[in-house]
Amino acid sequence: MKKIKYYISSFRLRTLPLSISGIILGSLLAKSDGYFNPTVFCLAILTTLCLQILSNLANELGDMQKGTDNADRLGPVRALQSGILTTKDFKRLIIIFILLAILSGTVLILTAFHSLLSYKSILMLFIGGAAAIAAVKYTIGKNPYGYRGLGDIFVFLFFGWVSTLGAYYLMTHQLNPDILLPATSIGFLTTGVLNINNTRDIENDAQCGKRTIPVLIGEKKAKTYHMILIAGGILCMVIYTLTTYTHLLNWGYLIVVPLFIIHLLKMHRYSGKQLDPQLKFLSVSTLLWALATGFTSLY
Repeated sequence: MKKIKYYISSFRLRTLPLSISGIILGSLLAKSDGYFNPTVFCLAILTTLCLQILSNLANELGDMQKGTDNADRLGPVRALQSGILTTKDFKRLIIIFILLAILSGTVLILTAFHSLLSYKSILMLFIGGAAAIAAVKYTIGKNPYGYRGLGDIFVFLFFGWVSTLGAYYLMTHQLNPDILLPATSIGFLTTGVLNINNTRDIENDAQCGKRTIPVLIGEKKAKTYHMILIAGGILCMVIYTLTTYTHLLNWGYLIVVPLFIIHLLKMHRYSGKQLDPQLKFLSVSTLLWALATGFTSLY
C-alpha cells in the first residue's frame, strides 16, 4: 500500500492540469471555428497525460542518478529519494508509460485522420515521437537539455505551441496562423511554472551542476524573467482578442488576470521553499486561463 502511494506521488499529479491546458484551449478554439470531435479530444487528453507522467518519471530518475534530488533539495521528498521505490521500479514505469503513450497516440491519430499513412498522420506521429523523446531526455542521458538551460525552450514549444496548435490541427485538419498567439500565451505561462520550480531550487541546482535559467542569471533576474513570461502570456491573448473580436464576451477571460497579479506579488516576495505553493497556484491559474479563453472564444 505504501508503495502504491509513492507510485502515485511520482506521477506528480499537480502538474497534470497544466499539461492539458493547451489541449483544452486548442480544442475549444477549433470548436469556435465549427470543428470538434469529443473522441479526439478525450484521446488527446489521455495521450498528453501519459506523456506528462512519462516526463515526470524520467525527470525524477535523471535527477536522482545525477545527485540533484538530495537532502538539500527544497521540494517534496521524491519516491526514489525516499528509498521506497528503486531505480528498477522507475525504469519499469517509464517503459509502461512509453508504451501507453504510443498506444494512445496511435489511436488518436487514427481516429483523427482515419489513416496512419497520410502525410498529416505521419506529421503528427513524428511530433508525438519528438514529444516522447523530449520527455525522457530532459534529465536522462549524457547531455540532458534540462541541465543546460534549455528546459524553458522545450516546455514553451511542447506545452505551448505543439499542445495548442496540435489539438487545433487534430480537430480541423488545417493550420490557422491566428492560433499561434493563444498557443504562445499558454507557452509563456507553462514556462513560468518551470521557472518557479527552478527558482525555488536555485541553490541546490547550482551545487549539482544543473544550469537552469535561474542558475545562469541569478534569482533577482529570474523573477524579472518570470514577470515577463506572465505578462507576455496575458498580452498575447489580448492581441489575439483584438484581432478576432466578435462579441463583448470575448474579453471574459480577463476575470482570471487578478490571479496572475496575486501570483506575481507572491513570487516577488518569497524565495526558496516558500515558492512551492506557487507551482500549484500558477498551474491551476493557467488551466483556468485556458478554459476561460477557450469558452469566451465561442461567442
